[in-house]
Amino acid sequence: MFKKILVALENSGTDQSLLPRIEKLASLLHSELLLVHVADGWVARNFEQLMLAESLEMKADRRYLEETALRLRAAGSKVSVHLALGDPATEIVKVAQAQQCDLIAMTTHGHRLIGDIIYGSTIEAVRHKAPVPLLVVPANRMANQTK
Repeated sequence: MFKKILVALENSGTDQSLLPRIEKLASLLHSELLLVHVADGWVARNFEQLMLAESLEMKADRRYLEETALRLRAAGSKVSVHLALGDPATEIVKVAQAQQCDLIAMTTHGHRLIGDIIYGSTIEAVRHKAPVPLLVVPANRMANQTK
């Protein structure tokens, strides 16, 4: 059913709401996981055009992806990682298409109305452009406080 699941990670506490559920789903369906984080700071957004060196943020994000993948692999999951650069919604959809993913899994930020207006909603943008189903897991309140 879902052979390859793109798991969009934020490198925050909200990921802990998503990962256990996706790990279980992948185990049941024998799915491969593609962990994706989109670095969207100034250096990440201008990395290729200005031929910049990797920022501390990008290095930390890459390390987070690798450490998360190691934990999942140790539990028996087949996992690959991808650090994308730029606009999160655009990059998530682009990677899902390029990597032929069957499902995109994301977690909510926990924003409500005003937060979504101010910060925008990556989920909304992905939902409108995604070529595959989108699984949205609500972040628990404790995870939001550890951001």
